[in-house]
Amino acid sequence: MTTVQVRQNEVAELTFEAAVAYEDPFNHVRLEAFVSTPGGETLRVPGYWAGDSAWKIRYASPETSEHRVITKCSIRRDEGLDARAATVVVEAYEGDNPLYKHGAVRAAEGRSCLEHADGTPFFWLADTWWMSLTDRLRWPDDFRWLAEDRVAKGFTAVQVVAGLYPDMGPFDARGANEGGQSWEADFARINPAFFDAADRKLAYLVEQGLMPCLVGCWGYYLDFAGKDKLRRHWEYLVARYGAYPLMWCVAGEANMPYYQWDVFKDAGKKAAYMARHKAEWTEMAAYIRSIDPFGRGLTIHPTEYGHEMVEDASVLDLDMLQTGHSGMLTVERTTARIQAAVAREPKTPVINAEACYEGIGGTSLADVQRMLFWNCVLNGACGHTYGANGIWQVNDEEQPYGASPTGIAWGHVFWKEAAALPGSKQVGLNKRLLARYDWWRFERHPEWLNPVPDDADVYARPYAAGIPGEVRIVYAPIHTVFPGLTVRELEPDVPYRAFLFDPATGEEYDLGRIVPEAGGTWPTGSLPVFHDWVLVLERAR
Repeated sequence: MTTVQVRQNEVAELTFEAAVAYEDPFNHVRLEAFVSTPGGETLRVPGYWAGDSAWKIRYASPETSEHRVITKCSIRRDEGLDARAATVVVEAYEGDNPLYKHGAVRAAEGRSCLEHADGTPFFWLADTWWMSLTDRLRWPDDFRWLAEDRVAKGFTAVQVVAGLYPDMGPFDARGANEGGQSWEADFARINPAFFDAADRKLAYLVEQGLMPCLVGCWGYYLDFAGKDKLRRHWEYLVARYGAYPLMWCVAGEANMPYYQWDVFKDAGKKAAYMARHKAEWTEMAAYIRSIDPFGRGLTIHPTEYGHEMVEDASVLDLDMLQTGHSGMLTVERTTARIQAAVAREPKTPVINAEACYEGIGGTSLADVQRMLFWNCVLNGACGHTYGANGIWQVNDEEQPYGASPTGIAWGHVFWKEAAALPGSKQVGLNKRLLARYDWWRFERHPEWLNPVPDDADVYARPYAAGIPGEVRIVYAPIHTVFPGLTVRELEPDVPYRAFLFDPATGEEYDLGRIVPEAGGTWPTGSLPVFHDWVLVLERAR
């Protein structure tokens, strides 16, 4: 009997060889394992075809001690796959990787933020690497370099698509990696070699403490491949990657038709199309939950609101938003959508999962990245997703991505140049400021600032959030520099010290203890330099 030793939340892999020769193992054979845990549960863990006669079971657990495994094959006479016993011994993890130390990520009990399995709050700062499993982001040097760069900047997650990509049709050569396409022609069967190459990259993200948010496919593959094939696709992903401490994303731009289809241009047809997809993605989300023994978090990437991509938003652990790519014009629209999503009942943690990739269209530069970050988190989002034009599609220096199905390219910036754009470093600096405090307890407090009239001629407003009596954080856009800010409703019995934080450099300017005016207001006066600022008031010790 095989025995495998791993530490808590690390992946144990069991390999089996079929004793029967199968013409089409992916379509004709099923393998699963029943795992008896030390706590008395029995988990049904799916296995996956690894190519040729090889099959694998992957398993992980936070529960220490022995986990007993017995396999079951749909072809009961196959002695290589059926009734095979193994033991997985899980030992205590003593390292610093948060995904192993604290476990996978889920919606917190109050459903306003995310947390690890042990209750430790998880701040979502994701980067957008949609096509990073293709061979344009080379393994190992380039992929590792980018992952390490993002870890150094403070990122905690990466959004990545599992082979069925956006911005191209099925079997486009740009979707391949070293192992080929993710599926064989006509979606005849999965291609394990594609996922062998993907394994190295996804495992490295986890090893670096970056949580993969794995997108099963782009939404229009529901039409290209069909519901049954996508179910098989998801069965394969759950079996192969469910043991990883990741989050599932059911689909990207889930209800959007393919770019060149007539339904995309006809409002009536598009509405009917979207209604049908809404029902089918709801069913798919429920199916993924039903086959996932590890209970990983689940979300869906939208054209606008994630909760509108499904009929029943309770199937989601995270409400993703997409708010546009129009630079400064996107900022206030983003804020309004975040506020609306956060106010929804029943509550779901909210993330802006796509907005204003840095550099797209020659705009959406670092100032927009800072504004979007603070406008989102100070209005109730549980983190933020950043993206850089050139990385999401992986523009190789010698092999840029090229044109979309529309015939227009999004840009040709080399991914490594895009990785050096200042916005990625700056959102990381701002996340580190927020992480000094119990950010998961923050609530928005518009009453802490003088209101800005709805008809004011400004492209961005200041926003405030925090914990009464403990800390207040205010994002001050550039037009507030000359008049300054007026902080309101300061508690008379709470002494505050204040400082200004430069969101572009991380430099701090101490303002000392503040002395409120009568009525609990405090005017900052003009701010020192003509750019945006973060004002922090924290209880003086």
